[in-house]
Amino acid sequence: MPASRLLEIAALFIALGFAGCSRDATIATGTTPTASPATIDPLAIVLAPHAGSNRVDFQIRDYQGQVRSNFNREAAIERLGWLYVAKARESFDAGFYTLAEQCGLALERNASGSHAALLLRGHALHSQHRFAEAESLARQLVSARGLAADFGLLGDVLMDVGRVPEAEQAYQSMLDLKPDPQGYARAGHVRWLKGDLEGAIDVMRMAVAGSSPRDGESAAWMHTQLARYFWQSGASAEALGCIESAIAFRTNYPPALLLRGRINLADGNTSEAVAALQAAAKLNPLPEYQWALAEALRAAGSVAKAETVEREIISRGPASDARGCALFLATRRQQPELAVRLARQELTERSDIFSHDTLAWALAASGDFTNAAVHMETALQLETSEPRLWLHAGVIAFHRGQHAEAERWIRRAEEARARLLPSELSRLREVKELLGATAKAALP
Repeated sequence: MPASRLLEIAALFIALGFAGCSRDATIATGTTPTASPATIDPLAIVLAPHAGSNRVDFQIRDYQGQVRSNFNREAAIERLGWLYVAKARESFDAGFYTLAEQCGLALERNASGSHAALLLRGHALHSQHRFAEAESLARQLVSARGLAADFGLLGDVLMDVGRVPEAEQAYQSMLDLKPDPQGYARAGHVRWLKGDLEGAIDVMRMAVAGSSPRDGESAAWMHTQLARYFWQSGASAEALGCIESAIAFRTNYPPALLLRGRINLADGNTSEAVAALQAAAKLNPLPEYQWALAEALRAAGSVAKAETVEREIISRGPASDARGCALFLATRRQQPELAVRLARQELTERSDIFSHDTLAWALAASGDFTNAAVHMETALQLETSEPRLWLHAGVIAFHRGQHAEAERWIRRAEEARARLLPSELSRLREVKELLGATAKAALP
């Protein structure tokens, strides 16, 4: 959506609060309008007019009508909530997760203690990075009902806050109850996270084999993940084939376009890279997408356009994706204080290995290599096959005088250089030259 749905929702909350939750109510002259969450009817929010012309949009309007007519009300509210989740995933507009959460609240008002409401709210809260609240609901579900979906939600939350062994146990329970593509995809991610790239490919193949056009977004995501694993294993042709399959399930799927652009950029096909990344960043303008686009534009000689994109990362990135923005700033060695602040903020919310890596890299950019090493050690503990981590570890080790360790990490990053962005390759060349100069100076 061109304008964030969050702004529309915020305006609607204000309007409903000021009007006493009635669209036809008026405010008496001279009064001060007040509102609290308890006085706002969630149905008034989720039944606001919805625009759009694709299949999900028509379904949303259909179920809004069913809720208004009291036709199978509870089932209609639940279905409407999951349609808002689908819309959020399809549009990459997080505002729709807020609407899904409101559907969950409405469902609870209609059916107190509803497990369906807890699951819906849990997914919405998790997607909004409200992890503590989401974990509480997930644990209630696991304790009271214990379906595969309940364990899946719990595992997702635990994974994002860095509690990998607990997440792995939850995913295993999910698969024991219901071995399906959703469970296999999660198992594949765990294997990749723990450095088992071959195992991740094997399990993700199982997920992809069971995917269906009935859930095109999930199918596209699974194919894109498999493509990512193939690319990391050096199988670019297989990766591109999976990307085509992902786009067949979901036309112009941004994660697939991003990966296609990254592969094209690594292969030196800059014009194709720019085209794919421009499309991806337009649909999902997060720092990760814009950073890759800026790199492709620079490689194509469009420096002014790249600088425009980079200014947008710095202006919008702190609010849209603090972690991605901090990584960009630290790699470019710009505004290190801001990078550290954003990385610390992210770590308080999402304490996985990638947040530790981001803070380590930001601290390194600020010159604090001692504390950077502490967080880098945590980031490396799972032995994840990610060259960005190896590059960061090598740079930090070098500046701490640990040259043998630095050489080990830089050698690994060099072997996977195709998966690094040009600005990261520049840092790789720089530290290699420093290591070479140091070794030369140490000769008798």
